Amino acid sequence: MNFLAHFHLAWPSSDLIAGGLEGDYFKGPVNAETAPVLARGIQLHRTIDAYTDAHPVVVEVRRQFPAHLRRYSGILIDLAFDHYLTLHWSQFSALPLADFNAVVYQVLLSNESQLSPGSAKMMNRLLEYDILNRYHRWHTVTATAARIGERFRRGNPFLKLEQLDSMKTTLERAFIEFYPQLQIFSAETIALTSKTP
Repeated sequence: MNFLAHFHLAWPSSDLIAGGLEGDYFKGPVNAETAPVLARGIQLHRTIDAYTDAHPVVVEVRRQFPAHLRRYSGILIDLAFDHYLTLHWSQFSALPLADFNAVVYQVLLSNESQLSPGSAKMMNRLLEYDILNRYHRWHTVTATAARIGERFRRGNPFLKLEQLDSMKTTLERAFIEFYPQLQIFSAETIALTSKTP
């Protein structure tokens, strides 16, 4: 899952939302030294990622990627699922997407002092480019992938993603099947961790 889905699955807890961003940047075990405002959100983020990676629907979609993109399919699926969450938002939330995103941005800003440098930099990018409100465009998926690919040492595999267009229907169907199951799993996880002393 990418940012929008992590924020949605953490909603409405500000701690879980902030930790949902930090989860992409925090390294090592969550322990007593981890900022309390972020700890549960980081753990939820990791649990969601593990569940997603192992889910049969997601595993099957990975197999359908073109061979040269298959090793990077997890990144592309995460980005595509944010796109389809945006397109199907009204099925999953009564709150309009723009209003939801405005609250998320405010939550992140209010927790900026707790974020790691990587998370704070990403938060500023989210705000500057209003990325959460741009995922209704497929171009945001491919452009974000291209930026991620710039970090790879052996060249950027995401510069030409035209072949991904043929997978849009497959990705959308997978999202619609998978996401409600992920919502249930996340809600159960949150309920269990909230009872832990």
